[in-house]
Amino acid sequence: MQLDDFYTRNNNSFQFSRDQASRFAKEVANDFNPLHDADGKMFCVPGDLLFSLALNRLGLNQQMCFTFSGMVSDNAVSFPDSDEDRIDVTDETGKCYLTIERKGDKSHDAELIKRLATGYVAFSGKTFPHILVPLMSEQGMMINPARPLVIYQSMEISLDRLDLHNPTLESAGSSFEVQGKKGTVQLDFHLKEGEEVIGRGAKHMSLRGLQPYESIAMQRLVEEYDGYKQRYREQAAG
Repeated sequence: MQLDDFYTRNNNSFQFSRDQASRFAKEVANDFNPLHDADGKMFCVPGDLLFSLALNRLGLNQQMCFTFSGMVSDNAVSFPDSDEDRIDVTDETGKCYLTIERKGDKSHDAELIKRLATGYVAFSGKTFPHILVPLMSEQGMMINPARPLVIYQSMEISLDRLDLHNPTLESAGSSFEVQGKKGTVQLDFHLKEGEEVIGRGAKHMSLRGLQPYESIAMQRLVEEYDGYKQRYREQAAG
């Protein structure tokens, strides 16, 4: 993952073109969420791109929590050069899009950060349909196929130590809590060094516009999603 390919930097300000953000989602994160389509009306920069850039800029702490409070589109955001335990990623008007809370020992090991970020992004990209569809089926509720809204809320990570060489991520379960037409999904994971569990984490997502589960409609949505992914890859291959 060459992170420099997916943003433009001006001092501490970072901007993401629609093409850059969309390519990261599809080519790095394997994420074909319509929110990351370059020509989408509700376009936003993938949370996994902001997460990866945050680690690259700020370093990796033993305990970190990333909370998204807004969707970055075509505007530039700044990552403050600060040692504070709490960092707000904002635009030039002061609007906050991401809050990062951190504590514990810190590492700026570029290779460790790259491997952890790459592993997390790969894990995160398996959310739909692999994890979400079975969860929705179990709960009898699903996203609206005509307007699927799955929004990244937050993620947290806790590491026992930082003297790591090749950390990997492994699913540790998932849950789906429904509140009317909204729902919250939690994806738990373990971080491992070899066979040893050396950390834990969770990703939280918000689902909007829920409706009763219909297997045929969901199957059609999955087929459309897989078809779109295949066509994109064929076009990218030339």
